[in-house]
Amino acid sequence: MQLTFITDLGQPFTVEIDPDMELENVMALLEAESGIPIAEQSISHEGRDLSNPKSTMRQLGVHTENATLMLRRKVVSATGQTMEQDSEMMRLQLLGDPELMRQISSAQPELAQAAQNNPARFAELLRQTRERQYDAELARAREIERLNADPFDVEAQSKIEEAIRQQAIMENMEHALEYSPESFGRVHMLYIPVEVNSHPVMAFVDSGAQQTIISPECAEACGIMRLVDRRFAGIARGVGTAKILGRVHSAQLKLGDLHLPCSFTIMEGRDVDLLLGLDMLKAHQACIDLEKNVLRIQGREVKFLSEHELPQKAKEFGHSPEDDTSTAGPSSAQPGGSNRPSFPGGGRALGAPPASTPSSGRPASGRPTPSAQGANRHPEASIQMIMDIGGVPREVAISTLDAAGGNVDVAASLLF
Repeated sequence: MQLTFITDLGQPFTVEIDPDMELENVMALLEAESGIPIAEQSISHEGRDLSNPKSTMRQLGVHTENATLMLRRKVVSATGQTMEQDSEMMRLQLLGDPELMRQISSAQPELAQAAQNNPARFAELLRQTRERQYDAELARAREIERLNADPFDVEAQSKIEEAIRQQAIMENMEHALEYSPESFGRVHMLYIPVEVNSHPVMAFVDSGAQQTIISPECAEACGIMRLVDRRFAGIARGVGTAKILGRVHSAQLKLGDLHLPCSFTIMEGRDVDLLLGLDMLKAHQACIDLEKNVLRIQGREVKFLSEHELPQKAKEFGHSPEDDTSTAGPSSAQPGGSNRPSFPGGGRALGAPPASTPSSGRPASGRPTPSAQGANRHPEASIQMIMDIGGVPREVAISTLDAAGGNVDVAASLLF
């Protein structure tokens, strides 16, 4: 009979035994295979600890071919209590990483408290989490075995296909977490300090926007609302809609020690005061240099603002403002709209192409959609995915999603 022993770190060991072999002899084989001494081995099967070394594997209920058992390494602490060595190593790593401890405190406060004050409790909580994960894996294996019982069942085959697809997604995410964890980080947008008509403004640099846009409030503060040409009024349409009040054909824009002429489209309903679009960037041959983190224009370099210098709106949402409305032009629905002057390019995209709403239920801008209290603030599929990933209960999955702002990838990285 062939048995597979899996450690807490996912390392498998396979041994060939006789069902009537005693547990102590199996542990001796494991010592030779894994290097874990018999005194430090803790073996469990289907949630049961195998503790009687004189019992045979058959007597202990392990008599199935290709059965999978858990192998843990335990160590005796200075207080005489027994705990798992891997758990103690993990606890020490948590204590040595303040940022990781902060994230754990937000997602799983009980686990963080135990890591700081009660090593035995920490090991127990970690063991419970791993057992839930093991039980979930076992339940999935049984479900797949049940679905494979009838190869002609169309519904069963569809479920198998979906299970395979989900497994591929998880493997892809685990690969990304291991080899490119930076892809789960938060990217802040590019802002530079400028002056419009001698009024200081933090401008968002967006090479995907067709026009340079300014909000009515900012235009009023800069003293250029009196120059608005309302013949260019209209409606910007995209994922949402926004009202265009008109256009200022020319105003002074200062970048560093440069004074440049710039035209502005006055648009309502934006999360940004000033957006420098492609029209301005191309007109002055600007270059976005991400290696040096500067905007290079006419031989000058203007450094992008660091995270702590960003406007409060950019810190709160962390998304590109052009996600709200992506196309603009004179509104054909308004009387006389066809007689008004059109924007260059015939009213093509102002910002990014219209994006569809993601399946997670959040708008394309990345902001969590306000919803009902409790679990309803997160999609059920997201909650279930986090529960499956970390083997955590539903409440922990919801609190982790809360800490990650509803982002499933970030929540999964917090659990890892």
